[in-house]
Amino acid sequence: MSKQVRQVSQARAARAAQRADAARNGRAFALGRAAVTWLRALRGRTLALMAGGLVVAAALTVTAVLLFSHDDRPVVPDTRARAYNDVDACLLTGDKGIASDTTAAAVWQGMQDASLKTHTRVSYAPVTGEQSTGNARPFLNGLLQRSCDVVLAVGNPEVTAAEATAPQYKKVDFVLVGGSPRAGANVRVVATGDGLRADIADAVKHAVDARG
Repeated sequence: MSKQVRQVSQARAARAAQRADAARNGRAFALGRAAVTWLRALRGRTLALMAGGLVVAAALTVTAVLLFSHDDRPVVPDTRARAYNDVDACLLTGDKGIASDTTAAAVWQGMQDASLKTHTRVSYAPVTGEQSTGNARPFLNGLLQRSCDVVLAVGNPEVTAAEATAPQYKKVDFVLVGGSPRAGANVRVVATGDGLRADIADAVKHAVDARG
């Protein structure tokens, strides 16, 4: 009888142990499923965030292209642009350049008038520093080295330097404003006065036309 009681007790203990194991296994399984579900949800949110980031980046790229692509378009040439002849007329002035109300300003206006008629390129260079003939010579040489075809000079130091240099450059036409320098085959003197602008325009046009 006592043996049967022990057997029943052992059986009950075994069933209790089995139920405990089953409970533990159930909780572990539930935790595992919850973990898998959480990982899947996290992966889904991560993919969604990544996809959203790619969409934003693509939108920014398209916007930048639309905003700045116009800078790369070829420039349409201005049909009104003037076609210049291969002739350069260069003016040598004092340190004030072509400031308004100066003799050089009227000379410059006359050169521009001649440029409209002959399509000659015009430019000017002021002598900076000491206003002397010796200091004017390097600036004059700079114009000659630039292959200026017609050289104009205004101001005593500039005119004196051009007068002395003209015989060495017989293929260059010199237009000297004011003073009374020695005339030469390639030198023309224009007096100052109210008609200076028109006289300069005529002198430049004559020099350009003579070059053929």
